[in-house]
Amino acid sequence: MSYGRHDAGRMADSITFRPDDDARRALAVLTEGGAPVSVVVRAALVAAAEAAVRDRLRAEAVALAADARDRQRAAQVVRDMEALRAE
Repeated sequence: MSYGRHDAGRMADSITFRPDDDARRALAVLTEGGAPVSVVVRAALVAAAEAAVRDRLRAEAVALAADARDRQRAAQVVRDMEALRAE
């Protein structure tokens, strides 16, 4: 699981939901080739979790890039590494 695993207690073995019209259309598209609803729902949950993690990481990277103090520290690390390599 590339998005990590965070257990918040015991999860239900099955989940019931009431799809709205958009969800019904999406399920129809995703199951056109004969895939079972449970398979496409699981895949969609995993994809959504991965996207959420990517979004969080991207936001963190943007915040770090905007942090002048952090950039200065990173530049110092690079200078220190260059000095070590030169020895």
